[in-house]
Amino acid sequence: MAKTKSAFFCQSCGFESAKWLGKCPSCGQWNTFVEEVIEKSGALKSSWKSSNGSQRLHTPSKVQDIETTEMARIATGDAELDRVLGGGLVYGSVTLIGGEPGIGKSTLMLQLALQLKNLKVLYVSGEESEQQIKMRAERITSSPSPDCYILTETLTQNIFKQIEALEPDILIVDSIQTMQSAHVESTPGSVSQVRECTAEFLRYAKETSTPVFLIGHITKDGMIAGPKILEHMVDTVLQFEGDRHHVYRILRSIKNRFGAAAELGIYAMSGDGLREVSNPSEILLLQREEELSGIAISATLEGARPMLIETQALVSTAAYGTPQRSANGFDTKRMNMLLAVLEKRCGFRLSTQDVFLNIAGGIKVEDPAIDLAILVAIISSHQDIPVSSKTCFAAEVGLSGEIRAVNRIEQRISEAEKLGFEKVMISAYNYKGLNLKKFNIQIVGVSKIEEVFQHLFG
Repeated sequence: MAKTKSAFFCQSCGFESAKWLGKCPSCGQWNTFVEEVIEKSGALKSSWKSSNGSQRLHTPSKVQDIETTEMARIATGDAELDRVLGGGLVYGSVTLIGGEPGIGKSTLMLQLALQLKNLKVLYVSGEESEQQIKMRAERITSSPSPDCYILTETLTQNIFKQIEALEPDILIVDSIQTMQSAHVESTPGSVSQVRECTAEFLRYAKETSTPVFLIGHITKDGMIAGPKILEHMVDTVLQFEGDRHHVYRILRSIKNRFGAAAELGIYAMSGDGLREVSNPSEILLLQREEELSGIAISATLEGARPMLIETQALVSTAAYGTPQRSANGFDTKRMNMLLAVLEKRCGFRLSTQDVFLNIAGGIKVEDPAIDLAILVAIISSHQDIPVSSKTCFAAEVGLSGEIRAVNRIEQRISEAEKLGFEKVMISAYNYKGLNLKKFNIQIVGVSKIEEVFQHLFG
């Protein structure tokens, strides 16, 4: 009888070792190695078995001899999801969706399964019963697709038996951490189980050209639970994020082999499911009756989508010895850098002031074009002078106080004009190649931060 094989895995990154180690050489974490049985004696190598059972021998081919065809895609009927996926669902692709508990991952996938017409969808759930899924489905839609099938099972061997009998067009697995393979002797959710189950679904997707969605849990650090290799195995990694106290949710593309890896889709959570938000600028710009200080509008880009976002700043005298610096939806370190630029280049004494920054709508922004709007909002709050709500900003700020150019400036200006703004302030270096005649909005170019404040505050 063959000996049972075991190994030690890092629970943080999935690094495998033949013996126990105190410190992981891959991620540097301490006391994260646990022993797991990785193969039972006489176990089969895969749960999914191809129909012919024979392996195809691949031979090398010259690049110029390889024939390419246009990649066919499945329209999901969800415009936001199609945008994030790069234009639709690719046959044989494996998509991993991660997010916090209760953010709406299962609702999004069930909503997708219920609205797809003329496609057979199998929704495999290892977390909920059929009755719970039925109650959610009745809340989401009154006319579900007749080709949506629900399976409550966690053992992959049983799942593939049902798949062979049903032959679905799309497979959804909720969640990969609850799945278990009989070929690995460890608990569901462990590194080896997650890796083995993902490999089985990946093999099934590639051999049958069936799109597969895998829902994944995340750790307290916001990373998808399981080994890091999980994100390398799949074709697309999507992050579903947002504040549970806000109604808006953001579906962000982190990795996409079939499209841009910086796209996002915006949804609004309601009692009857997730609703697509086609024009996010209107919801991210708060309506107000009077001009208030500490508010500036920025023209940002998320992937190929231009958005106008309201930045809010509050500057007040520090009540304690150490001034507070807090940013919601923006990198705090970058905010500290911008505050240092204000103090060094413009003479504003903010070292004794508390500074609070908030991006309206509960979203996170990484576009450097928001720098100028943040500085204007901070000075507006510090001087208690409001900035016109019909003015927006799109420029990066350098350490020497220069206003740097940003990419795709025409899209930003067009979005501002479409939403009724009267003036947009950009870098003077963005004027090159810009056709000013086709815009009906006043465009102001500045090269130094002093020019911005002179233009706005005199």
